[in-house]
Parts: sequence; C-alpha cells; structure tokens
Amino acid sequence: MAILKTPMYSWHAAHGAHMGVFGGYAMPMWYGSVREEHLAVLTHAGIFDTSHMAVILVDGPGAFDLLQFCFTNDLTACLGRHKGPLKPGRAAYGAFLTAEGYVLDDAIVFMLAQTAFMVVVNAGMGPSVARHLEHQRGNRQVRVIDLTGQVGKIDVQGPLAARIMGEVLKAPERVYDAMPYFAFKGSFHDRRPVHEPVFTADGLPLLFSRTGYTGEFGFEILATADAIAGVWEAIVAAGERHGAVPCGLAARDSLRAGALLPLSHQDIGDWPFCRNPWTFALPYLPGKKGFRKPFLGDSALEPCRAPYTYPFVGRDLRKVTLPAEVRDGGGRVIGEVLTCVTDMAIGWHGGHIFSIASPDRPEDFKGGGLCCGFVKVSQQQPPNTPLTLKDKRRQIDVIVVEDIRPARTARQPILTML
Repeated sequence: MAILKTPMYSWHAAHGAHMGVFGGYAMPMWYGSVREEHLAVLTHAGIFDTSHMAVILVDGPGAFDLLQFCFTNDLTACLGRHKGPLKPGRAAYGAFLTAEGYVLDDAIVFMLAQTAFMVVVNAGMGPSVARHLEHQRGNRQVRVIDLTGQVGKIDVQGPLAARIMGEVLKAPERVYDAMPYFAFKGSFHDRRPVHEPVFTADGLPLLFSRTGYTGEFGFEILATADAIAGVWEAIVAAGERHGAVPCGLAARDSLRAGALLPLSHQDIGDWPFCRNPWTFALPYLPGKKGFRKPFLGDSALEPCRAPYTYPFVGRDLRKVTLPAEVRDGGGRVIGEVLTCVTDMAIGWHGGHIFSIASPDRPEDFKGGGLCCGFVKVSQQQPPNTPLTLKDKRRQIDVIVVEDIRPARTARQPILTML
C-alpha cells in the first residue's frame, strides 16, 4: 500500500524532520529533540501537523439520531458540569463501539448545525467509521461523507498559543470571545454557512477549535487540503517570534500520555470499553447504575467484564519497550503494558509529582522527567499499588496513580492565557 503524505510533507522534509509512518501517513516523528519539543508545549508552544486525522461529515434530518445511537457520549447531556445538550459551536468526546462493546475508534463530534455534524477520527479510520455509520443508518435520512485527504489540520498547543494565533487570525478578539473549552467557530469551507465565520488575516476560511491532544491550552485548526500548507507557514512564522517550535508525533505521544489521554487501538481497542480512566465518555446514570440512553454496544458493558486499565508513573526516566508484561508484588504476571513513554516535564519531590508548570512547585524543583503510561491488568489495583513492568531487556518499578501530569492548562480561559 502506498504511503500517504500530508500537504506539509515537503516542508517537513526541507526542515530536517525525522520521518516515520503512522496510520499509513509519512509523518514527522521529531525535528531536533523530542525533549525540547515536549517542554516547548509546557513553556511556550508547539505546532503539530495532524493532517493525518480523518474528517467525516454527517448531515440530514436523521444525523443527530444516528450519532446519538452510535456514539457513546450522550449528546443531550454532555456539556460542562451540569451536562447540558450539545449545541452548534460545541463539541464532545466519545467513542464508536461495536456490538461487542469494543472500540472501533474514539472521536470528537462537532455540532455544526442542528442537523449537521463533523466527526474527527484517527488516522486511516475515516473509511472504517464512515462504513460503520452507513451500516447503522437504517432508514434514517442522513448523509455520511468521508472527507479523508480533503481537509488538513494543525494543532497549536501551549501557553502562548493564543498570542501566536492572534497574529494569524483576522479579528482575533472576536474569535476568542465566548470560546470555552471544546467550543469552536468557523468552517473550513466557505460555501458552508456558519454563524461565526473565522478567517486568516489574508482571508482563508478556517474551523478554529478549543481542543487538542496534549492536555495543554491550545487550538486545533482545520482548512481545506489545498490551503492548509499556507496556514502552517503563517503559524510557524508567528510561532518563531514567541519561541514556539514545530513538533513531531513523538512529543505528541508523550504529552498525551502524561495528560491521561488514550491512544486508540493501543490503550482502548478490542475489549469492552469500561473499567478504564475514560468512562466519562459513557452515558452513566448517577452511581453508574445503568445508562441514560441506549447505544450500540451498551449491553456488552453492563455488567462490565473487561480487564482493568490504569495509569502508572515510575521513579525515573527509564521505560520499557512494548511488548512488556505487568507483574504484581508477588512476581505474578497479571497483565500487559499498553503505553510507556517519558513525560519530560514532571518529577517527584517530597512524595508528590510536580510539573515544571505547577504553580505550587518547590523552588528547587527541576523536573527531569518520569516514565508513565497505561497498563491493562486482570485484577483491580488501588492507587499507590506498586507494580513491576518487564520487557526483554529490563524491568522497572512503577505505581498505580489516578492522574499523571499536574497543572494542565487545557481548560484555562483564553483571557487568562493572553
């Protein structure tokens, strides 16, 4: 199968990116240093080419009903602490499951209008998820359009992201106004009417979203494939003036793991989507006594018979290479390692984990990095349980935790970050 290229491929090659294949695409893994790119997102900003992600449009009178059945999150009760309904200009995270309760893919659903939605799924998954939705469509009046290869995407993540994009956007103050976490404005296609259009300073239409995959403050920007390279160059030029750097997928991986975010088909996949840190994407009733709505795969999750997935943190930078097994305190193999990376921004101090961005970090705290990730095990493990991870070359000691990198900024108001 031919390796696909994003519209920024030539730019990456010309700027010394170390390229690799991910999801069928030739993608930058890193440029100069994964550590520097990871830390840049915590201190300044990182700019990611994420055009390997797939976009699907779902519209028509039956679009809401189709997604409400196929998507785990309850679109009538998914916004904010008070669980308000999804509305135009807002987005929600969740997953598409099989009838067995297995994860076909996780996704973000964007409500463009009452009968029109954009679904962003992982690299190479556009055709699979589109076929899945078509299969479940029944006699609903809805169109499912796979836009794989037609839309480009850029992520700008880090505390200076709003300042950087302020130099790229037309009327940034208007764009930033009333834009909470998981809100978006604009459209990547100027022929699709939107309530609040967004343009670059030179007039290119964008879909501009308060989302990302690092746990840090930032944006995702979508434009047509023929326009996105120009947007990339404008963002990189503005970023250079603020200390931002282009980043590859290696830093994206270490950042997302430290932020407790799963990698589809690795941390979630061919086992029931329950007993994991991401069950907030399921429509549980209070006390987890059943679900608020019927959805595909629901009967396979009640009762839950999945293994347990937990985040872990080690004592230093050392990590294991997959495949690796998990052993309990008695040396018995109880599971496998799903993800093991190094979050370069964190470290132990006085029995607590701090980040270089923690406002309460001790004066002498220097970080240095800790290995972290996710394990899938057969037995329940309370927080602070010690485990041993073992690959073919080494074994390391880790503990089960409830969270990894503290002081994440993703939910910070835009005005605070300006």
